[in-house]
Amino acid sequence: MSLLFPEHEKICISIVHNKKGIQGALFSYNHDYAFFCVPPSLKSSNGSPLSEENWKFDNLRKWGRESERFTARNCFYPILVRNDEIVDFGDVCPEDFHPGSANVNHDDCTLIYPVDSKGVERKWRYARGSVEKILHLLRVKTVKKSGEIQIEKAKDQKTLKTVWDDPKYIAGDYGTRWLTNLGLKVEQDLYPKSIHTVMDSIHAISDEESIVLDYFSGSGTTGHAVVDLNRSDGGKRKCVQVEVGHHFDTILLPRMKKVTYSPDWKDGKPVSRKGISQTFKYVRLESYEDTMDGLEATPLSDTQAETLARNPELAEDYRLRYALGAETAGSACLLGKHFADPFAYTLSVVRDGERREAPVDLPETFNYLIGLDVRSRRRIDGVLTIAGTDAEHRKCLILWRNLDETDSAALDSWFTRNRTKLPEALDLIYANGDHTLNALRQAGEGWLAMTIEPIFRELMFEDSNDER
Repeated sequence: MSLLFPEHEKICISIVHNKKGIQGALFSYNHDYAFFCVPPSLKSSNGSPLSEENWKFDNLRKWGRESERFTARNCFYPILVRNDEIVDFGDVCPEDFHPGSANVNHDDCTLIYPVDSKGVERKWRYARGSVEKILHLLRVKTVKKSGEIQIEKAKDQKTLKTVWDDPKYIAGDYGTRWLTNLGLKVEQDLYPKSIHTVMDSIHAISDEESIVLDYFSGSGTTGHAVVDLNRSDGGKRKCVQVEVGHHFDTILLPRMKKVTYSPDWKDGKPVSRKGISQTFKYVRLESYEDTMDGLEATPLSDTQAETLARNPELAEDYRLRYALGAETAGSACLLGKHFADPFAYTLSVVRDGERREAPVDLPETFNYLIGLDVRSRRRIDGVLTIAGTDAEHRKCLILWRNLDETDSAALDSWFTRNRTKLPEALDLIYANGDHTLNALRQAGEGWLAMTIEPIFRELMFEDSNDER
């Protein structure tokens, strides 16, 4: 981590995940470690969330050093209260305005200012531009002796420490048992963490818009944690999970579906229907084994055959260097054949000792190759249209068709007929197969139409060709 993140601060957290411990030769192990590599730009961490019944409240008005009004003018404004409820926030007060007291009656509301009991003008702990974001943490309190109305803010989290020993971090209770309640069978070589361990780890150093990556997803606790965090605070976090084990199908994927549908499960059945709006997509990548299994080795010369016979450990290296090179060298014609009907392309793979044809999504693959941020994907009169922005921030439209059903002339007719349904201000249009779309540009349009196949081949095989 020091090599990868030389400028980051490294913090090691001890997490007690098994109160009883696992017996070792000398000691009984009951904790694990979490390492945080914090960039210099992150000045503080978020605390561990507290349940609402454990919230503690303090006055929203700042006190002590640097609490007076002149230290931050945008923190002096009225908070409107009606019937013991906050109904609005006023504008920042002009510097020459002085309310005279903390409570000022105005129409049917009371205006609350950050003025203390001695009449000193202080400031709120939150600026006018950010206070509305914490409205759910604010409450109105009336002081019994004076009758003064004050605004209090809840402390909804506790400061993180370097030892996490709360019972909620017990892996058996909030990891394994969670999967059992979901109706999923936990395999012996799978050790799910407590959902709270991962939630608190993510919450500590991220915000509601963060993208979370887990490259070794296991049972899917990270994805589960992101769903629950979004459910709790209305966040829009995104999560990317990567897993190579077969439990992706048996545990991770069904877990994501279930926790999206309901946060509470028992014996494989939902206890509540408090679902969350969530879109997720899973992608299978061609594996190393799939690639090797699909290679057809070119004939060996007598010298090569003799060399491999004496050194069988070189066989795999030969297949990578020569067979892969020979196949990708002829890939142009293969792409042409497959792209004639891009919706029917399959890859021959071996699963559980049996060869089968696995479908390949060529349009989706091309999206990844050009780094497309997809905005829309829909079929219009038999043509698949995908719109988005590529890695170079160009606005793109990608057209996919079966060439036997929609030839070049038919595509021109389709484009003319449907151009009002297509995105405006385009930079690039891609289409598979031969086409004459550039001839259809109108005055004021600056887009360029390109053919997918050569671009696909260049992006797909340029690395392997360079290595060869």
